[in-house]
Amino acid sequence: MSEIPLAAVDAAILPYVHLGRSGLLPALHAAQAIEGWLPEPTAAHVAKALRIPLADVHGVIEFYSLFYNEPAGRNIHRVCTDIVCGPRGGDHLLDEACRKLGVRPNQPTADGEAMVEASPCLGLCEHAPASLVNVAAASAEALGPDRTEAPRPASIVGGSTRLLTARCGSGTTSLGAYGKYLGLERALTIGPGEVITEVKRSGLVGRGGAAFPTGVKWEGAASAPDRPKYVVCNADESEPGTFKDRVLLLDDPHLVLEGICIAAHAIGAERAYIYLRCEYPYILPVLESALAEARASGYLGRDFDIEIRLGAGAYICGEETALFESIEGKRGYPRIKPPFPTTYGLFGKPTVINNVETLCNIPLILRHGSDEYRRLGTEKSPGSKLFCLSGDVQRAGLYEVPFGLTLGELLDMAGGMKAGRELQAVLVGGAAGAFAAPNQLDTRLTFEDMRQAGLPLGSGVVLAFDETRDLRDVLRRLANFFAHESCGKCFPCQLGTQRQLEILDRAASGQTRGGDAERLQDVGWTMTDASLCGLGQTAATAVLSALQLWPDLLSAAPGGVGRA
Repeated sequence: MSEIPLAAVDAAILPYVHLGRSGLLPALHAAQAIEGWLPEPTAAHVAKALRIPLADVHGVIEFYSLFYNEPAGRNIHRVCTDIVCGPRGGDHLLDEACRKLGVRPNQPTADGEAMVEASPCLGLCEHAPASLVNVAAASAEALGPDRTEAPRPASIVGGSTRLLTARCGSGTTSLGAYGKYLGLERALTIGPGEVITEVKRSGLVGRGGAAFPTGVKWEGAASAPDRPKYVVCNADESEPGTFKDRVLLLDDPHLVLEGICIAAHAIGAERAYIYLRCEYPYILPVLESALAEARASGYLGRDFDIEIRLGAGAYICGEETALFESIEGKRGYPRIKPPFPTTYGLFGKPTVINNVETLCNIPLILRHGSDEYRRLGTEKSPGSKLFCLSGDVQRAGLYEVPFGLTLGELLDMAGGMKAGRELQAVLVGGAAGAFAAPNQLDTRLTFEDMRQAGLPLGSGVVLAFDETRDLRDVLRRLANFFAHESCGKCFPCQLGTQRQLEILDRAASGQTRGGDAERLQDVGWTMTDASLCGLGQTAATAVLSALQLWPDLLSAAPGGVGRA
């Protein structure tokens, strides 16, 4: 493959040079787009232009899975082989694509035109099996070794409530169709302090999994004396089984932007960032267009503006401090806390970071008031919640329901199980979640009821498995995901995820050894208690829950383990 002309690199990275180190990720994306990889001269050129040590640039390239320091195919087919897509044809799809191209996974063709990769979750779970072809999304039916682009994914939306998803399911909503930012107008009228009070009254908590009270977080950043202040929208939706943020950003981008504007007004921020996962490249032009509309209408561009930063393939960057490090042009290593982001966040300044679904709730609260918002849901879990249903259900998709619906009622909304098959297990909360058995379907979907049942709501994943699925294979895929995504900063997670994968690899192939269940529990609880961040602390949650529900799981015959 020919050497990349450095003049082309100069032109590509020019818009980011003035950002210094913070411009490293966008500069590497721009440089890589020229030939599809980052050879040594290109890395050195970027390092010199941004005045960053070359060793640090190489460290960043090697950390993120979607930067390449070796020749890669100009057309890359990323095939999801994770817990949703893999068992539903993803494995076969990967093999077939490699066979047609005459290559192994991650090996470019001789002419450098194509390459096939096995990928973690692509956020297309309701379309499983799914793939990304270059920078466009494709279902399995659209994938072919000669295909270089495909349309963006359709949004499949349902549920008994349509507040957050009122404009979702019919394509992108323009500002003309969205209308005025009425929530922001009210926020500007009542002032920052009353905005925070209204958010606190609403009872809104974070929808990304941690469930921290949103108003309390904002209050902490607003009272921090240091400046400048930042708002960060965490759109690095990488939890296997999750795709709600994808639908919201594609179909109703102005709802997210208005939420960011209100948050910035409440804490006194001058700038905001949307950190978008790299596996959602088809969302980038949608957001850029929405930002242009918001600037033209005066909502952005004077005293406050929003910038998009594209990730580069690292699940750990969903952790808030790792995300900050990534925006700052570093490896996505989580920071030790305290200090907390509200006082020491992005660039060491007070920062509010919320995920997409959380921010989409904000305009509704400000437009209609906290009392109206609390009319849905329960006393301790007010409002509505988005759930990503996938797996062996009749109608996979994004479902919006009020808090308080039962798990069984939610599955019924999706038509129950496919082809008359029976439910074996439900993974709730994604890879970092836990398993529920069929006898837990009466559990209400609220923070308080799920907590009492030992189940996390997490990011809203509800992944159903029928009785034909081998849960040991599911656990192997989960273990492989965490072993691949561990950043390696702390030993409990770095070593524990590898050990967990080793044991579950053997179990999935029928080579269980005596004491494996005990070994998994020892490793799992060590990671849970001693890991630095949420990745390691939850890397064994699903495995531990499965062993508790099905004690004989590792010794079961291939296939299902029966119903608890």
